[in-house]
Amino acid sequence: MLDAVVVGAGPNGLTAAVELARRGFSVAVFEARDTVGGGARTEELTLPGFRHDPCSAAHPLGINSPAFRAMPLERYGLQWLHAELPMAHPFPDGTAAVLSRSVAETAASFGPRDAGAYRRLVAPFLSRWDTLARDFMSLPRTALPRDPVTLARFGIVGLPPSTWLMRRFHDERAKTLFAGLVAHVIAPLGGFATGAIGLVFALAAHARGWPVARGGSQSISDALAAYLKDLGGTVHTDYEVKRLDDLPPARAYVFDTSPTALARIAGLGRYYDGYRYGAGVFKIDYALDGPVPWTAKEPRVAGTVQIGADSAEIGTALRAASREGRAPDRPFLIAVQPGVADPTRAPAGKQVFWVYGHVPNGWRGDLTDAMERQLERYAPGFRDRVLARATAGPPELAARNANYVGGDIASGAASGLQLLLRPKASLSPYSTPHPAVFICSSATPPGPGVHGMSGHNAAKAVWRRLRQR
Repeated sequence: MLDAVVVGAGPNGLTAAVELARRGFSVAVFEARDTVGGGARTEELTLPGFRHDPCSAAHPLGINSPAFRAMPLERYGLQWLHAELPMAHPFPDGTAAVLSRSVAETAASFGPRDAGAYRRLVAPFLSRWDTLARDFMSLPRTALPRDPVTLARFGIVGLPPSTWLMRRFHDERAKTLFAGLVAHVIAPLGGFATGAIGLVFALAAHARGWPVARGGSQSISDALAAYLKDLGGTVHTDYEVKRLDDLPPARAYVFDTSPTALARIAGLGRYYDGYRYGAGVFKIDYALDGPVPWTAKEPRVAGTVQIGADSAEIGTALRAASREGRAPDRPFLIAVQPGVADPTRAPAGKQVFWVYGHVPNGWRGDLTDAMERQLERYAPGFRDRVLARATAGPPELAARNANYVGGDIASGAASGLQLLLRPKASLSPYSTPHPAVFICSSATPPGPGVHGMSGHNAAKAVWRRLRQR
């Protein structure tokens, strides 16, 4: 009998398996697809030689993850590559604000009236970032806080809506960039704890940047799987699990799946019926005949680019997708330019380009024209650079990754109390009514992102249970 079986070989499932194997437990992972990866894969989606990331591409939380940083993943091929700027946010007038590794450079891009306010916002936390990140990503408490004073101070600033935090700024440049940071979790700007979301992304950039993985996001998953195998774990692909009886006998079963799938497979009935799925995304992967022709100079050297004219436009787009049930006329876009840091991703002189906009959950329309009109506002002539495109709306994303229910790449709405208390309000969110069944996906704290901390935290709950037995 195995000590633990993990269902799903995404970053969280693989991290949970590694943490258990490091502690001497026998572990096997079962994955329905023919490769490991989940939300961290790399494929040739358009033309030969163009390597695209179907989901995650830039990894501010990955390089800052306490779980990943405790593993020797670089021995297994993981290499973080940095663009000159982690992120840029262009404006219709041809200028841009930036999120730089340098706090001073970032503050200067906001203008003189908001530079001081931004420095005062991040200064109390940046010097304690590593401890804060560990405490923040271990919520709810899987370990005692290492710095409870800083964590409490962060909560005072971050738990109110981001719209409150943005009142610190006078001008639209700082407000717009910060609104874009919040929008990465596809949550309305006025929601609970959205200030913390924007602040985490900003601090992560200043601490270690927003890198891409050399060769694509698949290298993160491949490194985790290789490390697991060296620890004695096994990985089985092309193995779809429909019920617990499909799996070998084990003392614990850990699911890197949506709560919906877990309830169906483990026979938990309506246990997760109250869990909410959020807005979906419409994603386009491009093969380009050269760099994106940005009007502003800053996006040309940025790994990630946020596209929204101002905070009001971003807020309108988020409300349309998450509350009003319609696709926005001017979608807020998040774009990644892997080739700025990693020229191996496309043939010489060419580029891969990754971009998505928000749409209602399960939406079946085509957002291509609206997204490209937005891109043309900031990069005139963009369409002329397109060699090929691969589009994926919510149905296609859900078919590609079963955890993305209705196209929700966050595996559950990251809004309201569900931002922190997911998948249920519980002191042990990784446990289920079945004493041998656990959940470790992005539906559990700390939530979406390629960081492995949901798997890390769930593994703690599993090994405590195994030791008790």
